[in-house]
Amino acid sequence: MGSQFGHKWEGKVCARVTKASADQIWPLFTDFFNLHKWFPGLSDCHGIQGENGEPGCVRYCSGFSLSSEGAGDVGKNRPVSWAKERLINIDPVERSLSYDMLDSNIGFNSYLGTVKVVSSDGVGDGGCTIEWSFSVDPVEGWVREDLVREVYEAGLQGMAKKMEDSFAN
Repeated sequence: MGSQFGHKWEGKVCARVTKASADQIWPLFTDFFNLHKWFPGLSDCHGIQGENGEPGCVRYCSGFSLSSEGAGDVGKNRPVSWAKERLINIDPVERSLSYDMLDSNIGFNSYLGTVKVVSSDGVGDGGCTIEWSFSVDPVEGWVREDLVREVYEAGLQGMAKKMEDSFAN
């Protein structure tokens, strides 16, 4: 048993938003085909199948700098990272959606991600917390803690700031 490939890597990161409500932030996630507007370093995201925001729809994302080889080293020989992600479930009452990765060149196998927007006041008028959880087979070339910190925490904090700033006047 002791093999590192016998279990999944799981994790959850959270970002606090104070200048926008859960009801304002949630629709930005349901716009499934436009993640590039918010996710740091993501140059392209567009729908390739189905209706945007409907379960079963598929998006193609590319350009993010996710590579186990020299993460942070932007060399000319590095291939563009890409992924095809499918929306599995969306719950507007709970403000939660789940998606999986159908294909990618970043080494994520059996990937399942869930995003939930939780209201701070229980109603949706005050601030909120964005929760992003994931389950994935161990990713070759990465240490789980680095993946959580460099991809999920950094990505979510950057995304939450961009989303929040879009509502700040």
